[in-house]
Amino acid sequence: MTTVGFLLFPGVQFLDFAGPYEIFAALPEDCGIRLFWKTLEPIPCSTGLQLHPNATLNDSSPLDVLCILGGAGINALLLDGEIVNWVGQQASKARWITSVCTEALLLGVTGLLKGRRATTHWRYHDLLSLFDAIPVRERVVQDGNLITGGGVTAGIDFALAVVAALRGQPAAEAIQLALEYAPSPPFQAGQPKQAPTAVLRAVERRTQALYEERAQILQR
Repeated sequence: MTTVGFLLFPGVQFLDFAGPYEIFAALPEDCGIRLFWKTLEPIPCSTGLQLHPNATLNDSSPLDVLCILGGAGINALLLDGEIVNWVGQQASKARWITSVCTEALLLGVTGLLKGRRATTHWRYHDLLSLFDAIPVRERVVQDGNLITGGGVTAGIDFALAVVAALRGQPAAEAIQLALEYAPSPPFQAGQPKQAPTAVLRAVERRTQALYEERAQILQR
C-alpha cells in the first residue's frame, strides 16, 4: 500500500489540497492518506470549509509521499519550530518529498531545497533563492526524490507526476482520463507573462502585504 501524508494547517489553500487528494485517492491500488496536524480538531481552510485531520504530529510512521501544501496560513508555519522539525524528520524517511504552491518555502526553511531545482507560486518564486535553491519556472519540477508544484491549480499536474513516479505513466494517464482533466481555460491569464498588465498589477497589489510579510520572515 502506498501511504501519502498531507500537512494541514489553518488557512491552507483548499485547492492545493483538493486537487492532489482527488488524484491520490484515485490510485488503482490501495492508497492510505493521512491528514496531519497538531490535533484532530477540524481546521478551517482558505475558503472556510472545515478539514478533518486523521493523524497528529506524534504519528511517526514513515510515508511514501510527504506532501506539504500552501496557503496564506504558511507564514505562521515558517516560524513554528515544531512544524519545521516535524517536516525535517518526515522528509528524512519519506520516499518522495513534495510540495504544492507556496509550501515550497517551508521545505526551504527546513533546508531541503539547498542546491536543488524547485518551483512555487509565481508571486513568491523569487524567494526560493533565499534557500540556495535553483528556481525553475515550470508547473512541476522534479529533482531526485523532490517534486515541487507551482501555484494552486498546478497541484493537479503535480499529483499526476507523482503518481507516474510511483506507478508509471499509464496509471497516471488512466486517472487523468477518468477525471477528464483536459484544461482549456476561457481566458489566457493564468501566468504573469500571459495576463493583461492591468490584471497583473492588480494581483500584485492585492498580495503585496503577504509577500512582504513572508520576505521579512525568511530574511531573519
